[in-house]
Amino acid sequence: MSYIIKTEGLCHRYSIGTPFERVAIENINFEAARGEFIGIIGHTGSGKSTFIQHLNGLLKPTEGKVYYEGTDIWKDKATVRDIRFKVGLVFQYPEYQLFEETVYKDIAFGPKNMKLPEEEIDRRVREAAMFVGLGDELLDRSPFELSGGQKRRVAIAGVIAMRPDVLILDEPGAGLDPRGRESIIDNIKRYHRATGATVIMVTHSMEEIANTVERIVVFNKGHIEMSGTPREIFSRGDELSEMGLTVPQVTSIAKRLYELGLPVDPSAYTIEQLKTDLIRLRGGRRHA
Repeated sequence: MSYIIKTEGLCHRYSIGTPFERVAIENINFEAARGEFIGIIGHTGSGKSTFIQHLNGLLKPTEGKVYYEGTDIWKDKATVRDIRFKVGLVFQYPEYQLFEETVYKDIAFGPKNMKLPEEEIDRRVREAAMFVGLGDELLDRSPFELSGGQKRRVAIAGVIAMRPDVLILDEPGAGLDPRGRESIIDNIKRYHRATGATVIMVTHSMEEIANTVERIVVFNKGHIEMSGTPREIFSRGDELSEMGLTVPQVTSIAKRLYELGLPVDPSAYTIEQLKTDLIRLRGGRRHA
């Protein structure tokens, strides 16, 4: 497997040398393959946000290394600057960072900083807008006239327009209604399929992550506690509960049905999986 980004012994402490010094993350060894879709979960304060800010050089490690395609991203100033175009980070509530007078200019901000020709900037702006579901008719409008969900799309498009090899999103559905969250996640999945970029998504929604990612990394008290497929992670529901986390509702239902004696997969994590088991069970009983 070809790893595009990797950390070794990553540690970060805040307020070093003061009475408020604290360890946010410690001894984080992490690898993401090119084209992989990874979900990161963990309780509030577990170190998720601190961790992802190291992956594109927004935070410098107190200890340890971050590698991009085998190169230490902190090798020199030019390298870390270059990494910020290759590893795009969308913060939680990114719409609060919009500032340009039109949607077009906001999406174009990153590509302009990359010193690209105007024709290439225009191509990237329109491509990014298409990926997040923004029509051309919105490009000349002020982003501040848009709905909350549309603003979120503009902010995500601004990162996508730089065509990063790694796209990191911190709670991309936070604060949106269910339909808005589903639409944003669908856009991200479509982007992943179309580009083959590595996508790393932080979320609190177990249903969201169960239906989206290939691998889940669980943070707990500044450490990586687990890493595995959704099935592997959600089969350890009791351990997740001890960390203040839950499993998808469908997994709780499947587990309860299994405890009641029904031959269903207790680690089912999508509605379709449980539905398949129940249809099979119903068919079997009909022929019994």
